[in-house]
Amino acid sequence: MNMFAPRIWGFDRDDAEMRMARASDWSRADLVWERLTEAAHAAYTSGDLRGTGRLLIAADWVGRLCFDHGDLRRANTAANRAILARSQGRTARAEALQKQALALWRGAGGQIDNLEFRPRSRSSLFHLRMEALHRDQFHANMRTRYHRIAAETEQALRLLTGATPQGRPLYARWRGEKPPVFDDSRKFLAAALALIDG
Repeated sequence: MNMFAPRIWGFDRDDAEMRMARASDWSRADLVWERLTEAAHAAYTSGDLRGTGRLLIAADWVGRLCFDHGDLRRANTAANRAILARSQGRTARAEALQKQALALWRGAGGQIDNLEFRPRSRSSLFHLRMEALHRDQFHANMRTRYHRIAAETEQALRLLTGATPQGRPLYARWRGEKPPVFDDSRKFLAAALALIDG
C-alpha cells in the first residue's frame, strides 16, 4: 500500500469501503470521484476555496480519464466548478462550465431508464419480501422518482450562475439518500445531488 496516498488524496484508497465497492464491480475511480467530490464540498463549506479547486480539478481528471463522455458525474463536476468560479467572481468561466454541465445533463433521462438497481437492505422481512415479489414495480417507482430528481437537478443547473443559485440545497439530500450499496443508482444520485451548496 502506498503510504503517501492519504496525504495526496485525503483518504486511504484501499480501506474497507473501497474493498466493498470493488467487490461490487465498481472501479477505484468510481469511489475516488465520489470521495473527491465530498471532500470538495467540505473544503468549500469551510471556506477553503483553493482546496476546493484542487479537489474539483482532481475529480474532473478522474472523470475525463475513467468515465464515458456522457457520464452524468462529469456534469456534476462541471457544475461544482461553475459554483466555485461564480463564488470567486469569475462569471465568464462560471457560465462556460454551466453550459458544459447542462450539455452533459441532457442525457439524464436515457441513463435513468437503464439504471441497474441492486437489492437494498430492508428494516423488516416484510419489506424485503415485498421488494422481491414486486421487483418490476419497485424498479419502475425508483425510475419515476429518479426522473423527478433529474428534473430538479436540471433546474438547479440552470440557476447556477444566476443571482439566486439552486433554490434548495441538494447536497444535504445526497448525504441522506446515499445508498449503502454500490450500484448505478448511487452513481446517479451522486451526480444529481452532490452539488456544492453555493
